[in-house]
Amino acid sequence: MTSKERVMMMLDHQKPDRIPKFDSFWSEFSEKCIKELNLPLRTNLDEYFSIDIGIVVADETPFPTRAKTLYQDSTGTISQNSWGCIVRTRPNSFFYEELDTIVKNKSDLDRIEFDSPYLDFRYKGFDPEKFRTDRRCIFCKTGGPFLRSAHVRGKQNFLYDIAGDPEFAKALADRIADHIIEIGKESLRRGELFDTGLWIYDDMGSNLQPLMSPKSFEKIFLPAYKRMVKAFKSAGAKKVVLHSDGNIEPLLDMIIEAGIDAINPVEPKAGLNIPRLKAKYGKKLAYIGGMCNANVLPYGTFKDIELQANEIIECAKDGGVAIGAHSIGPDIPVKNYLHYHEFVMKNGDFKNGREIV
Repeated sequence: MTSKERVMMMLDHQKPDRIPKFDSFWSEFSEKCIKELNLPLRTNLDEYFSIDIGIVVADETPFPTRAKTLYQDSTGTISQNSWGCIVRTRPNSFFYEELDTIVKNKSDLDRIEFDSPYLDFRYKGFDPEKFRTDRRCIFCKTGGPFLRSAHVRGKQNFLYDIAGDPEFAKALADRIADHIIEIGKESLRRGELFDTGLWIYDDMGSNLQPLMSPKSFEKIFLPAYKRMVKAFKSAGAKKVVLHSDGNIEPLLDMIIEAGIDAINPVEPKAGLNIPRLKAKYGKKLAYIGGMCNANVLPYGTFKDIELQANEIIECAKDGGVAIGAHSIGPDIPVKNYLHYHEFVMKNGDFKNGREIV
């Protein structure tokens, strides 16, 4: 069974030949892994560790043609990014400081024009030949109306808007959703990915709860999600998956109502548990993830890893579940990840009626 057959069968809640795997590797982990396992420098860890899912990404930013450096010296750089924000970055710093945003009030939404979603350079990574030869199940990706609105408005500003000016927040989310819909449809077309589909990346949760109340989600974001999923599926996408960090369980009924087929990464550190969710929702939702990359994989014993992996594998026997962690960073020992991988490949093999131990 190919990765594509395996993943799509899982998403249809049918039993595949083995549980699908989806992990993404930080470059620091990749370098450490290649060194410790004495692998060739050009080793593709996705292939080495039997990763079944790949995501291809367009440039969905509203203003890519207007990004520019405004000032630079030894202390850092001030620039206008392609989200329309003025930001300051420091040398060797991962994060940036937000100085100003392009959208300050509702009237700005009427006067500001986004760059065309059909610009060729947005899709430079969409190589049809790569799709024909890549052994993974490939999906395209867009962002979602919450996080992409926060990129344009400023995250703190947008959270204030959600609480204090929901009409403005909804107007911005709708405008962003309209843009994302066109990016998504063009991604599906250029990548010829209708028979797999599209992932929406929209981090909406902390480890404790969603970043907005369910009532705010229902009023501001649910209509946009419904329009997005309907547009993508009407364009031909077979499946639409939602990636969101954190505890989004209070929003799941509405996420299912919007037409989402699966969620990722289903983080245990945020209180999400695949066996419990699957028992609650049945075949209304599929799950991709479930492994803890905060405690179990970095610090757990081999037995801890086996216990968590095994409960996910048990849920996957009749489909609807793929296993993985949010991401694999340098804090995860190579020996731990290797043991996890070998355990999953052995015990997650469903061919010939193999029993799970």
